[in-house]
Amino acid sequence: MLTYIMRRILYSIPVLIISTFLIFTFVSLAGDPTANIRQNPQFSVITYNNLQHKYHLDRAIPVRYWFWVEDAATHKLGTSLVTSQPIWPDIRRTAGHSLQVIFIAEILALILGVSVGIFSAIRQYSVFDYFFTGFSFLGYAMPTFWLALLLQILFVDIYLKFNVRIFYTAGLNNPGYGTWSLDRLQHIGLPVITLTIISFALYSRYMRASMLDVINTDYVRTARAKGLPENKVIIRHVFRNALIPIATIAALNFGGLVGGAIVTESIFSLDGMGYYFIQKLGLLDIYAVMGWLLVVSVSLIVFNLIADILYGYLDPRIRYD
Repeated sequence: MLTYIMRRILYSIPVLIISTFLIFTFVSLAGDPTANIRQNPQFSVITYNNLQHKYHLDRAIPVRYWFWVEDAATHKLGTSLVTSQPIWPDIRRTAGHSLQVIFIAEILALILGVSVGIFSAIRQYSVFDYFFTGFSFLGYAMPTFWLALLLQILFVDIYLKFNVRIFYTAGLNNPGYGTWSLDRLQHIGLPVITLTIISFALYSRYMRASMLDVINTDYVRTARAKGLPENKVIIRHVFRNALIPIATIAALNFGGLVGGAIVTESIFSLDGMGYYFIQKLGLLDIYAVMGWLLVVSVSLIVFNLIADILYGYLDPRIRYD
C-alpha cells in the first residue's frame, strides 16, 4: 500500500504542473490585468511600466509561470496583483468558511443519502422507494441557483409574515458572534440545506443502484443459504461492498467543493472560496485566481488518493502492490 501511495503522489506531480500551467495560460490570455490602471490618469507611464516589470507582465507566459511558481513556493502563493496584499491569508480565511459549510452539508447528505439508498434497495418498488427515487430525480435535476433562490424567497416570506427569524438569507454572521454560534448557524443554514439536497440526491441514487448490484451476487446468496440473519447479510456482505462507488463520489465531490460552492456562495454572499474566486476573476487578479486553482487542484489530488486507499479497505480483493 505504501508503494502505491508513493507512486500515486509521484504521478500527481506532473499532472499538477501541467494543469496549473494550462490554467495559468488561459487565465493570462483572458485579459489585461493592468487595464484599469492604464486607464487611470493618476498613474503615470513610469508607474505602469514599473508595475509591469515587478510582476513580470512584460515577459512571455512560460517565464511568468516560472516566476509565479517560485513566488508561490517561497512566499505562500505570493501577492495580489490588484491589492498588493499577500494571497495566503485571504485563502486561509475563506477556506475556513467554505469548509464549515461544506463539512456540515456533506456529512448530512452522506448520512441521509446512504441510509435512504440502503432502505430503498431493500424495499425495492415500495412506496418509500418510489417517493425517494422521485425526490432524488428532482433534487439531482434541480439547478443549484434556482433552489437557493427558492429557499431565500421562502424564508424571507416567513420572516415578513410571521416575524420569525429562522435563517438569514445573506452574509456569514453578524458582528460579535463566533464561528459556531447560533447566529453563524442561522446564516449558513440555507447554504447547507441547498448543498445537502443536491448531494443527498446524488448519494441516495448511487447507493440504491450499488446496493441492488451487490444484493443479487453469488456470495450474497451463499451467505443467505448458510442461514445468516438478513441484517448480518446486509451489513457484512452487501453494505461494505456497495460503499465503494460512494467512496469515490464522496471523495471527488468533497475535493471539488473545497474550492467553494461558487454558485451557492455567490447567491448567499458568503465569504468563502467560491465567492473569493468570482471576485478575483472579475478583477482579473491572475495570481489570486492561480492561488485558488492551486488549492483546488491539490485538494482534488489528495481526495482522489483518499478514495483509492478506501478501495483497499472496503474491498480486500483489491491489491495495489
